[in-house]
Amino acid sequence: MALDHLWATWRSAYVAGVTDGRDAGAPAAAEPDDGRSLFERILDAPGTDEEKQIVLRADRCFVILNRFPYTSGHLMVLPLRAVPDLEDLDPDEFAELWALVRDAVTALKAGLGCDAVNVGINLGTAAGGSQADHLHVHCVPRWIGDANFMTVAAETRVLPVSLDEARTRIRAAWPAG
Repeated sequence: MALDHLWATWRSAYVAGVTDGRDAGAPAAAEPDDGRSLFERILDAPGTDEEKQIVLRADRCFVILNRFPYTSGHLMVLPLRAVPDLEDLDPDEFAELWALVRDAVTALKAGLGCDAVNVGINLGTAAGGSQADHLHVHCVPRWIGDANFMTVAAETRVLPVSLDEARTRIRAAWPAG
């Protein structure tokens, strides 16, 4: 059975003191496999970065919100080109990737007021990487008490902040570079 996501954006007022009446919206339909990674297809798809939930594009890497987040504000930092492993990155990509991870953590703490951030990377399918052809670093904001019974008992996650609101707040808190 697949884990459901329950968008409870009305809870944003409780979490952050800001009322949000927007709807989370449905994810875009998957495109056919054309040899490009999912993330390359997202980058090349029509629409604005805002519509695609891209937080930031840099010279060699970009930051995007996860459309199926573990918690509100769950984002990923990726190289622009699809490479499966860290050792496939050139030195400039490697440096930019980790600089953006640092900035993402800073922005999550400042923009969402989280208590902590999990940072992780799954290299390869056996490590749990569902998109193993394009490495990506997960940055997952965490709050004290955010782990509740819903995921275990109801196979559902409660997400109090919409993707649009999370992107706006993270982008506004992004460190000046």
